Amino acid sequence: MDAGSLSSSTTKTQSLSSNTTTMKTHCRSPLREQFIQRKNSKENLDRFIPNRSAMDFDYAHYMLTEGAKGKENPVVSSPSRDAYRKQLAESLNMNRTRILAFKNKPPAPVDLIPHESCSTLHQDKPAKTRRYIPQTSERTLDAPDLVDDYYLNLLDWGSANVLAIALGTTVYLWDATNGSTSELVTVDDENGPITSVSWAPDGRHIAVGLNNSEVQLWDSASNKQLRTLRGGHRQRVGSLAWNNHILTTGGMDGRIINNDVRVRSHIVETYRGHEQEVCGLKWSASGQQLASGGNDNLLYIWDRAMASSNSATQWVHRLNDHTSAVKALAWCPFQGNLLASGGGSGDRSIKFWNTHTGACLNSVDTGSQVCSLLWSKNERELLSGHGFSQNQLTLWKYPSMAKMAELTGHTSRVLFMAQSPDGCTVASAAADETLRFWNVFGAPEVTKPAPKTRPEPFSNVTRIR
Repeated sequence: MDAGSLSSSTTKTQSLSSNTTTMKTHCRSPLREQFIQRKNSKENLDRFIPNRSAMDFDYAHYMLTEGAKGKENPVVSSPSRDAYRKQLAESLNMNRTRILAFKNKPPAPVDLIPHESCSTLHQDKPAKTRRYIPQTSERTLDAPDLVDDYYLNLLDWGSANVLAIALGTTVYLWDATNGSTSELVTVDDENGPITSVSWAPDGRHIAVGLNNSEVQLWDSASNKQLRTLRGGHRQRVGSLAWNNHILTTGGMDGRIINNDVRVRSHIVETYRGHEQEVCGLKWSASGQQLASGGNDNLLYIWDRAMASSNSATQWVHRLNDHTSAVKALAWCPFQGNLLASGGGSGDRSIKFWNTHTGACLNSVDTGSQVCSLLWSKNERELLSGHGFSQNQLTLWKYPSMAKMAELTGHTSRVLFMAQSPDGCTVASAAADETLRFWNVFGAPEVTKPAPKTRPEPFSNVTRIR
């Protein structure tokens, strides 16, 4: 079992006093932007200490004594004398104005390659400019009552550019287009807290998993509940994944169920393999393979074509290389059979899998709990969200897995991440009860249109053969 989980969300809620809850509600509002206070200008002033080895003490003594006399007591001069004095000062390097030196002068550059050959090389192949990656979040919103539970999935960004986040027993919607916030649903305390949220592909309908094993379907445009899925699970539903009209749910009971939301008898297939809570679910882009991770340290690959409504579907691959809970899952957008998975605090690794063969292609020790993974839609890059000790977001270059950037700002583990529809911005929610937005993946490169061919003169005139 991964460190820091909640055995019972109800126990945590009861442990907080009503007075503390009341004070917290009045002090912080959900999804309200935070503003950083500027420090007093008199604080944190630095000192500049002269570098003695870089100073000319003889010249300094002259400027402080003899040099000042000429300015205070000017003598009668002639043009010839002024010209001689100027030439003498230049030859003795007396035209300097600074007395103190704070750093040594850099050595003169040495040209190892002639400029002619350098210019020829640059003309042959222009160097690609390195993308600037901001090290701080561009926006920070308050997220009070965010449940600190590694096994839940409480954040999702829909195709309509609306972000959904579950805070306690309430689901809030934040419209990234205009920054407006609205409340979708608040469930009763005996049914909550909310344990998972997931947008449907249309960006309008959203699934909400509950602590009482039920799943609700909502229409965000009309703020109306469409239906409730019951009978599939016996315990809380902590993971959700859509595949067109199929909603796949994973529960603490270890079951994975495919629900057809169009029909009354919604349970169409069941996947059985996990012995503990299912905390990660992701369908491949093709919709043919499903990856599931659990608190039993196992990663399963399931094939949609092998699904059966009569009996439990058999897995394609059962992967046991991780030594802790497997929650973070991400399918590669540019290679359909490549899957990245992240392990919990006892594992701390990111592993890459060929889901056709089940082979582990690479494993990287990150040094901390891996809570979430996201691939870039525009570059061959992978972003990971971490827990103790730095609580950072790390950007990796694939396949070398060289660190490109480490983004810090959260003061507690980064539990959830979601990507904007255009693939440029990433939202991260952490146990410090803040929601931060990072411009980490950058804007996609705009491909220049092909130059139009020059039309042939009189091309519209009928020719005589």
